[in-house]
Amino acid sequence: MDITETTQKTDLKALTKDELAHFCSELGLQSFRADQLFQWMYQKGVADFGDMTNLSKDLRDQLREIATVNRIKPVQQQESKDGTIKFLFQLNDPEEEYKIEAVLIPDFFEDGAAHRLTVCVSSQVGCVFGCAFCATGKMGLFRNLTHGEIVDQVQYINDIAEEKYGKKITNIVYMGMGEPLHNYKAIVNSAHIISDPLSIELSPKRITVSTVGLTKQIKKLADDEEEFNLAISLHAPTDEKRDKIMPINASMNLESLEEAVRHYYRVTEKPLTYEYLLFDNFNDSPQDARDLAKIVKWAPSKVNIIMYNNVAGVELKRAREERLDNFMRELIKNDVRATVRRSRGDDIDAGCGQLAIREGAPKGKTMAKEE
Repeated sequence: MDITETTQKTDLKALTKDELAHFCSELGLQSFRADQLFQWMYQKGVADFGDMTNLSKDLRDQLREIATVNRIKPVQQQESKDGTIKFLFQLNDPEEEYKIEAVLIPDFFEDGAAHRLTVCVSSQVGCVFGCAFCATGKMGLFRNLTHGEIVDQVQYINDIAEEKYGKKITNIVYMGMGEPLHNYKAIVNSAHIISDPLSIELSPKRITVSTVGLTKQIKKLADDEEEFNLAISLHAPTDEKRDKIMPINASMNLESLEEAVRHYYRVTEKPLTYEYLLFDNFNDSPQDARDLAKIVKWAPSKVNIIMYNNVAGVELKRAREERLDNFMRELIKNDVRATVRRSRGDDIDAGCGQLAIREGAPKGKTMAKEE
């Protein structure tokens, strides 16, 4: 069917760059028109064809008849006392009022100037994996985000960063709502768009994708030669403890994760990061540190020890400082590269594991057992 005969308008932000080129080819347009459209959408953040001034008026009118450029809508913004900013976005679902959250995390020089501006983006509405410490996991999963919806978060927050700090974002972490590798195609496509010279042009080396340990997708990242960084949300150093807080471990245990990690490093020769939320009297003993050291030896890696921001309704609590100190001493003794990260935005529920919406609404799909 000719593309002009379709009754439903094509959302150009739902197309990959190659698909956009094919769309333009079907209209009989020269190939550079696809690049122009791509640049308008992803570098300049323009959604109205009327504003795409290097396209002819006839072409703009034609596009308006058959296509659209959907954008997520910012509906709320909260700023923490530590400078962290949480954003609430409304998606474009016609029959559902789905919302997602994303976070801007600034780090500052001693003089107060912005040094590092990190965006934590969401990849799904909710999450199916039901980790015991995570507010998003309590929602269940409602749907995946498109690559355009993921990029929209980055674009909008990048504009805010430039207005507020006079500089663009410096880093992106896929650690917001959802399990990124459960939405593999969209996160890969969004990372490619974000790093494109006709878009935000952020180096893949400044993009990190986190996973609870989806082993098949970890191997696929390596085999597909994706250039962004990989982080694994570990949070417990033994199967016994991981089983208690992460339902995924029942089907993908540490033995299968080790196989995936070794494959990843063998193919890519890239080190990876383990994220480790420290919970009081659960995973913060010297023995836990020694068990973690064994995992770190699977492949060159480092560990981010994250001080947990408590979540309402969750029994697990942030580790006490003296237990953190003992844990870190044991890691150092075992030659583990580890950094302590203070989870940010606690006062606005913007920290690790705290992002969630749809309170009181029906739950989506989840792996977590009913309580």
